[in-house]
Amino acid sequence: MLLLALLAMVTFLVEGAMLDWSALLVVQRRLAPAAQAGLGYILFAAAMTAGRLGGDALVARLGDRRTLAAGGLLACVGLVTLLALPAPFALGGFLLVGLGASNIVPVLFRRAGAQRRMPPALAIGAITTLGYAGVLVGPAGIGVAAAAVGLPASFWALAALLALVPLTARRAAGEV
Repeated sequence: MLLLALLAMVTFLVEGAMLDWSALLVVQRRLAPAAQAGLGYILFAAAMTAGRLGGDALVARLGDRRTLAAGGLLACVGLVTLLALPAPFALGGFLLVGLGASNIVPVLFRRAGAQRRMPPALAIGAITTLGYAGVLVGPAGIGVAAAAVGLPASFWALAALLALVPLTARRAAGEV
């Protein structure tokens, strides 16, 4: 349960960072003019929506472990693309993060409901609470970190944290 909650927190932290900080990152990296700074978030949100809408079919086809592993890896590649490549390629990173992250949390919530170590209602409540703590506290933490080391470095740290998802996919899916 702790692993599921940690992964939900990290994934929600990345989603919150995209919501709160992507426009500033677009401007700082000169990926688009300031008047179009919201383009990164639009791409992320559109990809996240498309991924969630097709998520049930994808999870049914791939299974939980492969969905977590592939989604986490795709989101990490998206962050690296966003941070390392020049425009317009870097903007594609927003799409990759959205597609990759779109089904991680739903799988984690379902795994919490399916586990037998604690009552499912308590497990889902715990993972939801910690997950949403990531989206509430995380963006403020990104701001503090960005003031100290810069916004791109803060997003590199997000990529490192998000790497926990594919690295622990087998255990999170209950296959260990």
